[in-house]
Amino acid sequence: MNTPELDSPELAAVEVHGVTRASFILRGALAAGAVYGATAVGPYVSNALAASGSGDVDILNFALTLEYLETDFYNTKGKSVGLSGEAKTLAGMFGDEEAEHVAALTKAITGAGGKPVKQPMFSFPVSDQAGFLKLAYVLENTGVGAYNGAGPSLANKAYLAAAGSIVQVEARHAASIAVLTGSMITPDGAFDKPLTKQQVLAKAGPLIK
Repeated sequence: MNTPELDSPELAAVEVHGVTRASFILRGALAAGAVYGATAVGPYVSNALAASGSGDVDILNFALTLEYLETDFYNTKGKSVGLSGEAKTLAGMFGDEEAEHVAALTKAITGAGGKPVKQPMFSFPVSDQAGFLKLAYVLENTGVGAYNGAGPSLANKAYLAAAGSIVQVEARHAASIAVLTGSMITPDGAFDKPLTKQQVLAKAGPLIK
C-alpha cells in the first residue's frame, strides 16, 4: 500500500488510545486532517456521525473526547516541553478554557441522561516550543472543523448553541497561535473547502490507528 502524501503530518503522529465510538471518530478525524488538512475534518465527522446514526449524547461525547485531547495537550504536554513567554501564557489560558469545555460537556451529557466517556490516553509528537506551537495551530483548526462537522447533526437547539459558542473560542485560539507564529489566520480563505466522504476515506482510512 502506498503511503499517502500528508498535508498535516503532525496529526498523523498524534495517538489516541481508546475504543469508544467517540475516540474512533476522533482518530479518523485526525487522520483525515493529516492527509487533507483541517478543512477535511468537518465533512469527515459529519459523514461518520450520519453513518452511525448517532444521537445528541453520542455527538456530545465525541466533542468531549476532542476537548479531553486539547486539555491534555495544553495542561500536560505544554508543561513538559518548557514553554516560555507568550507561548506559555497562551497555553495556560487555553488549557483552562479547554478544561471548562470538558466540564460543560460532561454536565450536558449527564443532564441528558447519558454517560460521559472516559478520557482516552493521548501521545503528542512534540519535544520543544516550536513543535508544540506548530501542532497547537493544527489541532485548533482541526477542532474548528470537527465542531463544524458535528454541529449540524445535533437535534437539540440548546446543544447546538453551546457547540457554536465553543467553536468560536477554538477559532480564536487558532487565530492567536497564528499571529504568534506568523501562520495563516484563515488558511483556506473566506470558506472551508469540503471534501467528499470517498475522498477522505480513500486516503485517511489507512491512517486510523
